[in-house]
Amino acid sequence: MTDPIYKTDALIAEDIEAYLDQHQNKSMLRFITCGSVDDGKSTLIGRLLYDSKMIFEDQLAALENDSKRVGTQGQEIDFALLVDGLAAEREQGITIDVAYRFFATEKRKFIVADCPGHEQYTRNMVTGASTADCAVILTDARKGVLVQTKRHSFLCHQLGIKNLVLAVNKMDLIDYDQAKFDAIVADYRAFAESIGIEDFTVIPISGLAGDNITTRSDHTPWYDGPVLIDHLETMEVNNTASQAKPFRMPVQWVNRPNLDFRGFSGLIATGAVKPGDELRSLPSGKTSKVKSIVTMDGELDRAVAGQSVTITLEDEIDCSRGDVLATADAPPEVADQFESTLVWMDDEPLVAGRGYWLKLGTQMVSVTVAEPKFEIDVNTMEHLASQTLHLNQIGVCEITTDKRIVFDPYTDNRALGGYILIDKITNRTVAAGMLHFSLRRSQNVHWQPTDITREHHAGMKNQTPRVLWFTGLSGSGKSTIANEVEKKLAIMNRHTFLLDGDNVRHGLNKDLGFTESDRIENIRRIGEVAKLMTDAGLIVLTAFISPFRADRKLVRDMIDSGEFIEIHVDTPLEVAEARDVKGLYKKAREGKLKNFTGIDSPYEAPESPEIRVNTVEMSPEEAADYIIGKILPLK
Repeated sequence: MTDPIYKTDALIAEDIEAYLDQHQNKSMLRFITCGSVDDGKSTLIGRLLYDSKMIFEDQLAALENDSKRVGTQGQEIDFALLVDGLAAEREQGITIDVAYRFFATEKRKFIVADCPGHEQYTRNMVTGASTADCAVILTDARKGVLVQTKRHSFLCHQLGIKNLVLAVNKMDLIDYDQAKFDAIVADYRAFAESIGIEDFTVIPISGLAGDNITTRSDHTPWYDGPVLIDHLETMEVNNTASQAKPFRMPVQWVNRPNLDFRGFSGLIATGAVKPGDELRSLPSGKTSKVKSIVTMDGELDRAVAGQSVTITLEDEIDCSRGDVLATADAPPEVADQFESTLVWMDDEPLVAGRGYWLKLGTQMVSVTVAEPKFEIDVNTMEHLASQTLHLNQIGVCEITTDKRIVFDPYTDNRALGGYILIDKITNRTVAAGMLHFSLRRSQNVHWQPTDITREHHAGMKNQTPRVLWFTGLSGSGKSTIANEVEKKLAIMNRHTFLLDGDNVRHGLNKDLGFTESDRIENIRRIGEVAKLMTDAGLIVLTAFISPFRADRKLVRDMIDSGEFIEIHVDTPLEVAEARDVKGLYKKAREGKLKNFTGIDSPYEAPESPEIRVNTVEMSPEEAADYIIGKILPLK
């Protein structure tokens, strides 16, 4: 076994404060290890921790005991056990979740993420890679370039990792054969060039034996490149490159401790700033000059990417959490429609048209995703036709946010170009995305101001606009009750309009079927029409099954606060099916009608509707009276 080269610094014993100060000012490199299953990722990290003297005596003793008990190296130390800490990982001998470890050398500090190799856990690998400066892509010298090697390389490239290392591991198992090594490198280089990777570093290593990890190996006299740790110590980190870019700081918090101080706090994503610089607040576009840069340790003459600061401005401009402070003469873009790459990370597939939350930096907005333009086959880089994305699939889609957001293309700025999608109902993170560019129509289509406002329309009708959204199973009585409510409102001289599900499908939505995506688009269009009608001052009644909570919430988010009233026409399935006025349940039971709600398509009942009516206990007229009593007085 090769002796580690990193010794305890003598300065620790002589002057601990000087040592700590020296250590604090070292640069930090975040890197990941990735590749296929059993390529030796965990073993490599364990070796780095061992050789850099980052293991305490009790940890080393536990490692030696665990190696004998559950290790894979006989009586030798199994370095992978330093990283694979989950019981399931040790039982199966695989990495399941991302494991983060810290270590340091005399020249630099490191945070390394050990990413799982199984395709099933690709989403975990994306999580680890999202903040990395460098990726060490391992491949087993006996097996060469595998599917996961390509998949992880492609993802690293898509995620903007510029520093790539191809570590050909387990060279000891092929007797350090240079010809086999060269063949693997040639194979990988051909693939790398096909996906746009222009440069990478190649190192022949053995994680278990320590070859070319911290010291040059005598077994590879034909290799004259750097050893792994030397390369990691000297490569440029992202913060260094980011400092040369235009200034960007997403505002995390408006710092207002007293009446005399108002600052904007956040982590500087790119660039540098100093007092006197002119900044622009986006999306408002207001400008001002930097008055001071404040930290817990006092004011700074200059701050750079990677620092968390509070900036005060000379003028009282409108700026809040989610806004971005940027160089005035080189601001980022603002748009609401984009082309984007999506890496789908959820067990449930993407549903085109459904509303998700999009989180980009400190911005959180509602977003809908169009049907993918194509899915990317990571083996061949072929663009495949696809209507959705499943777990670990990668595709290119168009997305639309409900309001404009501040962004840079991901290739220019990972902080303002990378985002996650969150399911609105479960709050699960379902996808990671990279923005390419804004769509031209988002720049050319603008809201046209009008002189007659929605308030004026409502005032002329002497009422407050409302959307009464009736939802329930087919046959529950939605249309009947909605019709009764409209008749009663008409007697009261209210200005109303009833949108019925069947009637709308004869015209506006005649092009839509009954697949999940078509149902979502059906509800979205109705929501847009209902919104326009409330702008006209009307009380809108809608009678639609609208089976999915997420889609009803999408409409609720469209409508002004307090104007959306969800009415659950609560009728048990057996009662609705017994009525079966249109004979639809019978057809669905016979398999003649597909995607029918309640039979082979789910109905997600409202969890907290504003109004609930039970049609088993109430007649339609009684239900209508009950609803009128709940919504009155309407102005």
